[in-house]
Parts: sequence; C-alpha cells; structure tokens
Amino acid sequence: MKILAIDFGDARTGLAVCDELEILATPLKVIKHKNTEALVEEIKKIIDENSIQGLVLGLPKNMDSSLGFRAQKSLEFAKKLEEETGIEVALWDERLTTVAAHGFLNTTNVRGKKRKNLVDAVAATIILQDYINSRKNQNF
Repeated sequence: MKILAIDFGDARTGLAVCDELEILATPLKVIKHKNTEALVEEIKKIIDENSIQGLVLGLPKNMDSSLGFRAQKSLEFAKKLEEETGIEVALWDERLTTVAAHGFLNTTNVRGKKRKNLVDAVAATIILQDYINSRKNQNF
C-alpha cells in the first residue's frame, strides 16, 4: 500500500511516500503554506497524483509523552484530513525526528537554504520509515 507521511508544521510541512510493498520511505516534498485549508487541498492533489492509500501524521508528543499545544493542532489537522480525503490517518510519535533529520543532513553535508528546504521532508521520511517498519514487525 502506498502511504504518505506528513510532518505538519505552521509554515512548512514535509511529505514522504513509500513504495507499494512498504519497504522504503523516500522524501517527496516540502509544502510552504499559510493556512491549513490550502495545505489540505495540496495534500489531496498529491494523494490523487500518487495513488496514496494510507496516511500517517507525525504526532509531536512532549518528552514525558503528554500532548501539548502542537500535538492538539496535529490532532485537529488529522481530523480535517480524514474528513476531506476519506482516508484514515494513523498518528505516529514523532519525538526527535527533526533532530534526527538534522543529524542526517549534517552527515551528508547539506547546509544553508537547501537544508531548510529539506529538513521537514527528511523528518517525514523518518516518521514513515519507522511506521512501515513497525507494521512489518506486527505481522511477524
């Protein structure tokens, strides 16, 4: 099943997609947006263009596992996505994924403006890869 991962942010949202066999997640793009309505419309186009069948949204929990303001915004966004697309949204703990994305970009020596434009898509890729690995482990 092709799955789209979303690293939801206030100004930039990173997207990643996996292959139909759910083996490998790859960065897709970063969407710059001013409001969630425009973001949802862009995501709907991407769903159609890429034959997406599943959605996973990063849930930014606090380090103590509690849900703060940002997590509440993500829960509201997940509900809106489900209503608009008809696809159930899986929520995935995204703690430290942005830190890991920066670490990856450090090792690949990506700097400056290019880094800023990639970090959210890399974070979405990490979320998706963790999610599909977990799905595989549940089936064994």
